[in-house]
Amino acid sequence: MQAHILVIDDDERLRELLHRFLEESGFRVTGAANTEEARAFMAGTHFDLLVIDVMMPGESGVDFLAHLRQTNPVPALFLTAMSETEDRIDGLHAGADDYIAKPFEPRELVLRISRILERSSTTDHSLPGCRFGPFLYDPDTAMLTMEGRRLHLTTAELDLLDCFARQPDQVLSRTQISQVLGARMKGRSIDVAIGRLRNKLEQDPRYPVYLQTVRGKGWLLRTDNPAATQGGG
Repeated sequence: MQAHILVIDDDERLRELLHRFLEESGFRVTGAANTEEARAFMAGTHFDLLVIDVMMPGESGVDFLAHLRQTNPVPALFLTAMSETEDRIDGLHAGADDYIAKPFEPRELVLRISRILERSSTTDHSLPGCRFGPFLYDPDTAMLTMEGRRLHLTTAELDLLDCFARQPDQVLSRTQISQVLGARMKGRSIDVAIGRLRNKLEQDPRYPVYLQTVRGKGWLLRTDNPAATQGGG
């Protein structure tokens, strides 16, 4: 499976050069012009590594990664014109896995990316709970957070989310859900609860990214697990 890299840089020319070079090196690449765009992409897509420019208009790459690190352990490499020791230290303190200064040799960038991906594949980056997009559900505390902020769910919505989170990326039928919930929810009441839960999880509930319908079978919670089975809609 190709590693998917998100390049975040306000320099369009450099972003396009990196896109082309990294794709030629065997990676899948998405480009974002700023941190706002990056967050929009990350809300619905799993990325294996981030390449982040430090100096960008608005939110800096360091601030972006420091905030992201509160909920997301995705590997990250800073790409910047700044090469002073203090700048490197700031980047590493923010949670970067590596740091390379412009101008750079593209082959060195690919080597550094490959080494980070190799380390991340042999290191357990998982945190307790079920992670999907900007959300983290902790079954031990029955708490759902979005980028570190707790979200309110009703008892029925929590019961349903807990059911899916304990079997992520697996299709569950109405009968299975009812059995898991001890008949607290059955029949069409499950459909209603799923609709309400989607209203709180999905940007557009008509086109769900996380709580997906599998026609004729049931539903599944699509998580950030890169080995997840494809399907749903």
